[in-house]
Amino acid sequence: MTDSGEPTLHELGEFGMIDRLVSGRRQPAGVSVGPGDDAAVVSTPDGRIVVSTDMLVEGRHFRLDWSAPHDVGRKAIAQNAADIESMGARCSSFVVGFGAPPDTAVPRVQELSDGMWQEASALGAGIVGGDLVASPQWVVSVTALGDLGGRAPVLRSGARAGSVVAVAGELGRSAAGYLLWHRGIKGFDELRRWHLVPRPPYGQGIAAAQAGALAMTDVSDGLLADLGHIAEASGVAIDLAADALAPDVDAVSAAAAAAGVEPLALVLAGGEDHALVACFPGAVPAGWRVIGTVADGAPEVLVGGRPWTGPAGWQSFD
Repeated sequence: MTDSGEPTLHELGEFGMIDRLVSGRRQPAGVSVGPGDDAAVVSTPDGRIVVSTDMLVEGRHFRLDWSAPHDVGRKAIAQNAADIESMGARCSSFVVGFGAPPDTAVPRVQELSDGMWQEASALGAGIVGGDLVASPQWVVSVTALGDLGGRAPVLRSGARAGSVVAVAGELGRSAAGYLLWHRGIKGFDELRRWHLVPRPPYGQGIAAAQAGALAMTDVSDGLLADLGHIAEASGVAIDLAADALAPDVDAVSAAAAAAGVEPLALVLAGGEDHALVACFPGAVPAGWRVIGTVADGAPEVLVGGRPWTGPAGWQSFD
């Protein structure tokens, strides 16, 4: 038992914990077999399934002295949902693997699950299965499934010269929040919170696909890095307009000053906001704002016609 009198994972056991986590959960209509069997069964109305997976490792992607377990759960679902959105699809279900030390208190795992379910339910999706194992620290692995609704997927490789680059969602907030947490700078509660729980623009991936988006991705590693993937896959040059990013720069400028960094660097290179960025052949849908253009040329991302010499974005193995 923990100091609070609550059982640990070791005491409750794998199946006892799983029973506790799935009790009372309601699955969406597309799930015919949920947790409790060897595998789940999920309908595929489109005939195709969009699949993405991602992992969060304690100490690398989140810290439990910053984040409540509920926040970690929401973040784990949100960052995977953004990948499904960026293909122009709707999230239908999630599969979750979770590892933690055996002496982890059961209520903390329940909190994590509740956060996951809150975020998944907001999308009309459910958590249909997963696994629970012992590990030296918390590890959360999420696989997201999505439905294209009869549309073609929006890939990174479709951008072409003459199209415009637009973004849905905000940029730089999570990076600013991370610096505030990392450097122990108080205040700026909204930005600090933004780093703990991202806010993908749910529904805008489908809106972009319906509006004829040529290429799309979510901003997980940083705007420059993720647009760089589109430029490379499409064989085009992308030029961002710094003045079009002014709302984002303004939103993080005070926090950047407190941390002693350039606010534009947070907007261009900061990741984990999980905004969506896409290339459109013409007018952009409501909820999107134009931030750049696409031209013929060697694959690269410029800022105001010039190469960016500051930080370029997240690297997984740095």
